[in-house]
Amino acid sequence: MLNTAISFVQNHEWAEDIAQEVFIEIYQSIEKFNEQSSLGTWIYRVTVNKCLDGIRAQKRQKRFAFVTSLFHKDTGELIYDSSNFEHPGILAERKEKSKYLFKVIEGLPGNQKTAFILSQIEDLSQKEIAEILNISTKAVESLIQRAKASLRLKLENIYEGRRK
Repeated sequence: MLNTAISFVQNHEWAEDIAQEVFIEIYQSIEKFNEQSSLGTWIYRVTVNKCLDGIRAQKRQKRFAFVTSLFHKDTGELIYDSSNFEHPGILAERKEKSKYLFKVIEGLPGNQKTAFILSQIEDLSQKEIAEILNISTKAVESLIQRAKASLRLKLENIYEGRRK
């Protein structure tokens, strides 16, 4: 749940809040679980819905611009724990690429963004994604392909702009 929430909201503290909301929702609604899908699929669906609800609420409130970073707010450091030494130049390059990638992912239309995150970041199968989004596997495949094409085009434009 937490990883899925982080993939959507790209802010660790906010993702933790969403995960807590998901736990509460599951606890309060477990008797409504109808077993038409697996428990895991249902939990993913609740998590995705909480993430999307949170994003919509934040946009309505317009308190802050949507946070699209994988980095600590105060230090700018990449948020991950690595026990192996990596050259600072490699880390800076990854940080730069991650920044652009998640900025572009944020600009995808809702279902494309959801399908792409669940497929590429959460590593779920198209069947699982179809159950979560309540659409056909063909629709999931189409969403993922359109998301990839859009990302490829936008990232190429960014890369071309940086080379000039």
